[in-house]
Amino acid sequence: MITRRCFCSGAPRPWLFLGLGNPGDKYKGTRHNVGFEMIDKFAETQGIEMNTLHCKAIFGQGFVGDSAVLLAKPQTYMNLSGESTGPLAAYYKLPLNRVIVFHDDMDLPCGVLRLQNKGGHGSHNGLKSVIYHFRGNREFAQLRIGRLVKWILRHFCCKSLMHQLENELILLCKRELMH
Repeated sequence: MITRRCFCSGAPRPWLFLGLGNPGDKYKGTRHNVGFEMIDKFAETQGIEMNTLHCKAIFGQGFVGDSAVLLAKPQTYMNLSGESTGPLAAYYKLPLNRVIVFHDDMDLPCGVLRLQNKGGHGSHNGLKSVIYHFRGNREFAQLRIGRLVKWILRHFCCKSLMHQLENELILLCKRELMH
């Protein structure tokens, strides 16, 4: 297990990967939760368990090769993400150049990822909160994830059709029981 002390010694600082999103099942599969989904996928592929609640975030820690990594999904809702991200970076005494925030970006084409060394919020309320809680500092990296319009439309269409199908099956069963 990685401890806070090992990060504060002469060892290289860990990376903190923060995925922005909204907690709860009703937000799964929405564009704002793509940051959560990227963190989950990364954790899965690297064998990192996301099983702790720390600084208002679902949290995991591990290594990728020789590099220590911290993974976090703030549970404060998107617009308040900084309430979690600021304290996490402070707790581990991380310089912001060791932080990468994963988030959706509606200005990028579908399926495009863009890693940006530092930048503004681009009207993204989650990033506004993160920047505010980093005391206005924008020296962290952002993994911007392009809009998922095709995927979202397909997801909601399928979900809508499944819901409609379930309703039709329920009505059919009720009719059969009455006859």
